[in-house]
Amino acid sequence: MDSHLRALAARQADVVAAWQLLEAGWTWGKIRHHVHRRGWRAPHPGVYLLTSSPIRRHQLWFAAVLTARGSVLSHGSAGACYGFHRFERGYEVVTRPGQGGRQRRGALLVFRSKSLDGEVTRHTGIPITTAARVLIDLAPGLSEKRMGRAFREAIRLKRTTARRVLEAVERHAGRSGSSLLSAFATRYRTLPYQRTRSDAEARALELLHDAGVEPPRVNVKVAGAEADLVSVRRRLIIEIDGPNFHQFRDEDARKERTWDEAGYIVRRISSDAVYATPAELVRLWTG
Repeated sequence: MDSHLRALAARQADVVAAWQLLEAGWTWGKIRHHVHRRGWRAPHPGVYLLTSSPIRRHQLWFAAVLTARGSVLSHGSAGACYGFHRFERGYEVVTRPGQGGRQRRGALLVFRSKSLDGEVTRHTGIPITTAARVLIDLAPGLSEKRMGRAFREAIRLKRTTARRVLEAVERHAGRSGSSLLSAFATRYRTLPYQRTRSDAEARALELLHDAGVEPPRVNVKVAGAEADLVSVRRRLIIEIDGPNFHQFRDEDARKERTWDEAGYIVRRISSDAVYATPAELVRLWTG
């Protein structure tokens, strides 16, 4: 394999663009020869997948940004790449420098922006808008519930911070949805989302904060076993049971015995109940 092609493939998850090969001195004839001889697939015109194995989402993200120089993954695709937003639409989204409305091109949705300076980075090697900018771009299309979850998850996964979100809101003042995003970042800027193991735990922190009660310590060890929400002063532990709770009954029972012997009261609530009946969480914490 050509050394330049090998380097591109290694850096870009086995995805290359014709414009990259042309810059390296290839001709269109040589590119067409490799496409035909080696069976390269084209997820987008002029962008090639060099392997025959099933295409992975990571490769689709690389293919999207390689459709033109200066393209960066953005909006829902970027949120999915960062891991804080679910996006399954059958197409990927990129933003390119410039102006004009969005345009759908096959399996690609292209936005233009004149305000990308300082809001582009790389994640897993892919050129991408910053997580804070992604939240700004997603805000107009998300409900309050979905916006809150994306905001929490972006911080919980350490993709951004409340401070960076507020800075992004200031740069894009007046955009649709930015006031709601600003409200989240202002109200919950001190919450330790990064210490939580799930969105249910992160949402629980918000609920207790809004109730004006004693804030819990999060995922700290009590008598050698990690507990979800802890009040050392009141010797209280609340465990938030997720979907896998019933698979680990023995381990949970062992930890509960350990905490009981250490003088702690243990109360449990399902992750579904945190969202559906938030008052129950507050009652368990204060009762």
